[in-house]
Amino acid sequence: MLVSYCNAMKVTLQFISAGQPQVSSFKYGVPSVQKVTSFVTCAEKVRRIKDISDTTFNGNTSELGSNEKKSGMVIKKKGRKEHHLWQKRDSAMSGQKALNLVRIISGLPNEKEAVYGALDKWIAWETEFPLIAAAKALRILRKRGQWTRVIQVAKWMLSKGQGATLETYDSLLLAFDKDCRADEAEMLWDMILRTHMRSTSKRLFSRMISLYDHHKMPEKVIEVFADMEELGVKPDQDTLIRIARAFDELGQTEKKKQVLNRYQGKWKYVHFNGERVRVRKDPLK
Repeated sequence: MLVSYCNAMKVTLQFISAGQPQVSSFKYGVPSVQKVTSFVTCAEKVRRIKDISDTTFNGNTSELGSNEKKSGMVIKKKGRKEHHLWQKRDSAMSGQKALNLVRIISGLPNEKEAVYGALDKWIAWETEFPLIAAAKALRILRKRGQWTRVIQVAKWMLSKGQGATLETYDSLLLAFDKDCRADEAEMLWDMILRTHMRSTSKRLFSRMISLYDHHKMPEKVIEVFADMEELGVKPDQDTLIRIARAFDELGQTEKKKQVLNRYQGKWKYVHFNGERVRVRKDPLK
């Protein structure tokens, strides 16, 4: 078959020795017989290696299946270890310290000296002030509704020069509201405005307006709202309702309409069937 192929391409072969052909002449750029023979030999070797590897793999697989059947166990591949970066590590044991603080002050009498003495003992062996643990304890007391203890712990923290944050101020104002201490809340609010006038958040403004509205003090509500307008803080929907109520109680209906026209939005977002939908607001009257 190879000789006929070469004759068709007009290639003359000379057999110098048995089984070893050589090319004397060729046309049309046909490759030599040596190259064709070597290519066929390589292809045959590759095919044989592939057959051997397939046979070996099938044998190992069947062997593995038989071993699994004999042992009656299913061998599972070891999965990749997952690293959860969002898991927090409480290296300083702040959560346990916070619970210990809550347990200590909950059994004390309602006296300033006793509470402050226990709190000073709590940090006696600390190299640094445990601010995170104290903030967690304050949050636990707030959730439990122990407003007197919230006031005591927050005041103690501020007396140490620690915890002058939005969370502490908000918890203290809320505790003053729940414990009917509007005068102390007003003193704290004046201090906040003097110290953090340009950085006072909308949350604290809303807290003070809610406190004054709860204690039926519409004049104070209007004063806080005037500070909001001066600093360019826009009230939210609940705060706007309290401000409109204060104007209404003072008989200033025209200013009430002006405030509603200026700050009341036309749309609000609600969740309906698992989606966030924009709907038109009902106008306040």
